[in-house]
Amino acid sequence: MVVKPDTVVQWHRKGFRIFWAWKSRPRKRGRPAVSADLKALIRRMSRENSFWGAPRIHGELLKLGIGISQAAVSKYMIRHPKPPSQTWRTFLRNHACCLAGVDFFVVPTATFRLLFVFIVLHHERRRILHFGVTAHPSSLWASQQIREAFPWDTAPRYLIRDRDGSYGTAFRSRLQAMGVEEVLIAPRSPRQNAYAERVIGSIRRECLDHVIVLNEGHLRRILLPIAAITIGAAHTCRSRRIAPNPAACSLRARARSSLSHRSAGSITATNDSRPERRTPSHPLRRGPLAATRHIARIHILTIVPPS
Repeated sequence: MVVKPDTVVQWHRKGFRIFWAWKSRPRKRGRPAVSADLKALIRRMSRENSFWGAPRIHGELLKLGIGISQAAVSKYMIRHPKPPSQTWRTFLRNHACCLAGVDFFVVPTATFRLLFVFIVLHHERRRILHFGVTAHPSSLWASQQIREAFPWDTAPRYLIRDRDGSYGTAFRSRLQAMGVEEVLIAPRSPRQNAYAERVIGSIRRECLDHVIVLNEGHLRRILLPIAAITIGAAHTCRSRRIAPNPAACSLRARARSSLSHRSAGSITATNDSRPERRTPSHPLRRGPLAATRHIARIHILTIVPPS
């Protein structure tokens, strides 16, 4: 067989390429495939936690025992065009611990006098921190109420109030000394202090509209269960699942036990003449404000017995 030298060189080069192609052949074809469930999980974690990056999601997957590389996590993440903006509800909820509101409301007495109730409401848990009752509100009196509502260093950063004339120089000086910044609402705009107005409306509808107030002491005794039971424990815990105030819970437990002793033991007769114990209609089961209304009626009955 007669060949040219160039043919031998071409055979050698071709054999060299075939040999190294066989030598470097892939044992496994690429990376292991990612399952569809794992892809969906990565997208869900990226969607619901928009501030998490690939390292955080990769770490959470490793905690669950899922072996995957950070590059694969980054490949299947959802791309956010820009950081999403939080809603106004979230923004206000994040700053609720720094907010408090104050307001006055008027209560007429049996002798047609006017009593002024001053409430201090904390926005984080929507509970009444302090309340005061007076017939002659003044700037000095309101300043003393603020001092009692926020002892030591418990004062909030901002205090929302209206433009009532009772908030005079002494009141403003007290807030400035405590490091509290006043936030004045617009004239005739009670909705800008909505939390305080809602509490006042609840107190009026559920309690004060059903009793006749005799004097300042009587009004204080009526408002004390509302501040301790209604706003401090039941209302906020039902709406936001927050652990209640222990003192308020003890007051509520004592009220429940006293009311159960009064209402228990009612027995009725059925058709077969056998006695049947009726489950008492407990005021606390119908809501905390119904319980305070029941307590207020007890106060009225103790002061003015029925004829």
